[in-house]
Amino acid sequence: MDELVIGVRLPGSQEHLYPAWQFDGAAPRASVRRIVVAAREAGLDDVRLYEVLTSRAGLGGTRRLVDALRDGGDEHVITAVRQSSPRR
Repeated sequence: MDELVIGVRLPGSQEHLYPAWQFDGAAPRASVRRIVVAAREAGLDDVRLYEVLTSRAGLGGTRRLVDALRDGGDEHVITAVRQSSPRR
């Protein structure tokens, strides 16, 4: 099975960004593949997925979906990614 990771090339950049939070040591976290697949099914491109995962949750909060990912909240993150679909 090929590993899927989040690689983002931000507008105006020539390089891809591979955020460290998606890795557990040298390997991608087990849930990253499911998150990428859910994003693709929801119609999110890589830049939008990155924005969803790194945006603050709530008006006054400082937590992000990547924080939930680090804390083992995989299902919460996958649900939030699916709900971010532009098709909704």
